[in-house]
Amino acid sequence: MKISLNGSVTEHDSSNCSPLVLMLPHLGSEQEPRPDCSLRLATALGLDIPDANEVRLQPTTVDSVRLNAWDALTFLVDLDRLGRSGNILLGHDIQFWGAAARFVSELLCNQRFVPTIIQREGGPLRGRWVPWLADGELLERLELLAAAMPPVALAAADSSNQDRWTVLEQALESMTDAAIRRVLISEDYGEAIDNRDPDQDRQVAWLAGLLGDETVVPCTRDNEVELLRGARMWLGGLQAPAGDRAVQLCLQLAEPLEGILDANEVDLASVTWPLSFHLVVTDEPPIVVGANQIWADGGGGRLVELVGSEQTPGDLLLAELARVERIWPRMKKALEETNPVGLDLSTSEAHTFLREIRPILQEAGVEVLVPGWWGTASSRIGVRMLLDPTSEDQNNANTPLGLASLVDYAWEISIGDESVSLEELRRLTESGGPLVRIGDRWVEVRADDFERARTFLERHPGGQMTLGEAMRLAAVGDEDEGSLPISGVRCSGWIEDLLGDDSDEERNIDIPQPELFKGTLRPYQQRGLSWLAFLDRFGLGACLADDMGLGKTIQLIAMLQHERATRANTGNPPRATLLVCPMSVMGNWCREIERFAPELRFQVQHGIDRLTGDALKQKAQEVDVVITTYTLVSRDRESLHEIEWERVVLDEAQHIKNPPTKQATAIRSLNARHRVALTGTPVENRLSELWSIIEFCLPGFLGSQGDFRRRFALPIERHSDENMTERLRQLVGPFILRRLKTDSGVADDLPPLVETRQHVPLTAEQAQLYDQVVEDMLKKVDEATGIRRRGLVLSGLVKLKQICNHPAHFLKENHKEVGGAKLAARSGKSIRLVEMLEEALATGDKALVFTQYRQMGHLLSTIIRQEFDVDPLFLHGGTPQRKRDEMIERFQEDSSVPVFILSLKAGGVGVNLTAANHVFHYDRWWNPAVENQATDRAFRIGQTRTVNVHKMITNGTLEERIDQMIEQKSDLAKRIIGTGEAWLTELSSSQLREVLSLRDTAIDQEASA
Repeated sequence: MKISLNGSVTEHDSSNCSPLVLMLPHLGSEQEPRPDCSLRLATALGLDIPDANEVRLQPTTVDSVRLNAWDALTFLVDLDRLGRSGNILLGHDIQFWGAAARFVSELLCNQRFVPTIIQREGGPLRGRWVPWLADGELLERLELLAAAMPPVALAAADSSNQDRWTVLEQALESMTDAAIRRVLISEDYGEAIDNRDPDQDRQVAWLAGLLGDETVVPCTRDNEVELLRGARMWLGGLQAPAGDRAVQLCLQLAEPLEGILDANEVDLASVTWPLSFHLVVTDEPPIVVGANQIWADGGGGRLVELVGSEQTPGDLLLAELARVERIWPRMKKALEETNPVGLDLSTSEAHTFLREIRPILQEAGVEVLVPGWWGTASSRIGVRMLLDPTSEDQNNANTPLGLASLVDYAWEISIGDESVSLEELRRLTESGGPLVRIGDRWVEVRADDFERARTFLERHPGGQMTLGEAMRLAAVGDEDEGSLPISGVRCSGWIEDLLGDDSDEERNIDIPQPELFKGTLRPYQQRGLSWLAFLDRFGLGACLADDMGLGKTIQLIAMLQHERATRANTGNPPRATLLVCPMSVMGNWCREIERFAPELRFQVQHGIDRLTGDALKQKAQEVDVVITTYTLVSRDRESLHEIEWERVVLDEAQHIKNPPTKQATAIRSLNARHRVALTGTPVENRLSELWSIIEFCLPGFLGSQGDFRRRFALPIERHSDENMTERLRQLVGPFILRRLKTDSGVADDLPPLVETRQHVPLTAEQAQLYDQVVEDMLKKVDEATGIRRRGLVLSGLVKLKQICNHPAHFLKENHKEVGGAKLAARSGKSIRLVEMLEEALATGDKALVFTQYRQMGHLLSTIIRQEFDVDPLFLHGGTPQRKRDEMIERFQEDSSVPVFILSLKAGGVGVNLTAANHVFHYDRWWNPAVENQATDRAFRIGQTRTVNVHKMITNGTLEERIDQMIEQKSDLAKRIIGTGEAWLTELSSSQLREVLSLRDTAIDQEASA
């Protein structure tokens, strides 16, 4: 069998071909499988949707080719590359496994793998390389990947008892192990164990199972237990202890004493860098207790209290130092002392600790404090770009300026803000030490810095390039391996006006409100218009990231009016603007344009009768704005790509936060002079979302996604690197404008926002269901490991949240069939909701009720009808666009509709509902950014009354525990915002029980009595 990939041919021996039994859908008595039984596929192909009762799964034999794990990895990576190029169309299963292979490739490139030992069903010990996923972002990506697994991936008859987590875990581990072994074989590392007896050396035995094709670990039965225990202890040392620990180990590296450094002719290589040991009580503020105090008096009452009665603070300190010693053998010297308090490191050892050991220890849950200069631009030799306008630009005020403008550029060697000559750098590198003293600061100097700087300056002698090329080079750096880091940019003239660090008020010319604008722009909105026009003049993209409700829509509309007014008599009128938005806000855009700029002509590109091809191209020449949706951009890609747009505007631009999607790719491929992103949340969870938005606005400005992750995302998100944070802020600052309602001079006339937490008890029915689910989940979790364990925890969390909402939600009772009973009485939340709504409605107020779940929305509708004899509105993801617009208008205008229930995903953005002055979060999203977006449906420009926000929390349950953690621990809040609920999956079974088990306050004692 031959498979051609991108011009190459891969041959597979026909002996690898074998039948495979899959459980495939069959219709009725038909013997052939029917893939069109899939609802999605049948809809896409325009086929009749089969009756679900007639569809059955039946064993079906198909031909297959069996690939080893390495061939599978390379095969899937190549297919994935072809599929994402748009040259071929891949099925959902191939797309999924391609994404899995790409995930493995990224782990390998980032060296995210470790060796381990496995033993299955009493067989021999086997060495295995497995992915290292002790990272919140990786876990979140893994959960999303598992959730996207198509059913056919579980269709093999011999794996019918496996869940998606097990199948995915086995695939990732197999591909990882095969790839690493292939590299080790090519490097012939097997010679490392040729002259040693694996039966006598446990480490050599383990290596024998990791190098080459042989996986068996050669050891006697007597050594198996000891070898397994040693391997697990080593891996345990790498893994940060689960949960939110009250006491942590802290290592602090200090600079050599100033008195020593002041001595004449001191040998910097021989000076001492003290590394001291501490325990940190993670209170607010944290309490740092040094080892000296711990050995003297135990470290104080708070530390003793948290450590407990079973061990002393000294015992804990020694145990943690022993864990570090398994990672960093240098710690062994300190453990030889009776009461270790620290280590003295040489300059070379201090440099190794800073560069190599510190990141590993931090990932293992050890706090490592280092001098403040480490990791900053001032601690490394770098190069700085100098940008100046060309003489032609300076002498000709009419020269068009923008990314295509030529600029003069040059480079200089720098240490912090200081310039360094090549001769000075040569003397530093010849000093021989990795850390040298320059004036009053330490600087890291690597042996090849001089040669790298000389080579860099020879390769980049200066000259001219376009501003776009210069910005990309300054942001991304030199692509050649080994080049010096770029420490910054110095510029002058109009380039400084564009890229300078001044505020927009000082840098931009104030543009008056357009004469045709029907209304009055607030001062901050007028400044936003000026900023948009300023970047438009240079042809540069912009991200208007004002807080929800501050009027991003009308600022963009005013911008369209301004450009038409300024170019009216130039003979060069602007082309049409393409506006891409969610379907839920399309009607709002139409109304806002008609209200504020009725002279603007717009075309709604939506529906089965929408224009395509030449008809759309002709229409775009006749109107000012074409409005379409994110979904239709990819479907109409060919027609939209043929048009030269004046600009492309993305409303709710967070819709392109996942860069590899077809939707995001189609949007970036559009041909436009100018690009604008509108979003209230430029960064919701990860910095990769910011990269995606800036990549749309300024293609290539931040480099490739992988390069951005390495340069910015990992240092900032994982290590809170202030230097990289500041550099990223400087890079994107000129192109992002963000104002908050709380900023002075922005929305000073908005009424107050009052947030309260409504703590409610569970009913007896809820408590019984809750206990049953917790016990069942913990029993299964105890028996599971790895990815499957995390999947069980997340599945259990969803069930517990549903029980906290309402028993009928968890039991999946049909909302139509339970309508005869008094639903509210079965749930503590619904009882309290009814009480509060009764009070609000009695005074003529209106309320929004948000829930994550459509089924809960239907139950709430039934409850409100029963209790108040009114029909509430309910907007969810399946509500048609026209119906959405009618609901919003009716709620805003009709006093007989006091309650609006909204799905958090469908109604949390892009909707103006200022008629409401009460907002109920019935179930919590545990992401403050998402909840705030929902609250801003009512708390926005146009609101005149105090907005009361009520967050419903059930007493004594996981809801209360997580809410307490968010409030008490700001670092934990950041973790939750960054990784959803994934951190809970890493807790031990006892910690899970502590978080999830009911407290005494959970049950309504009066009701149960």
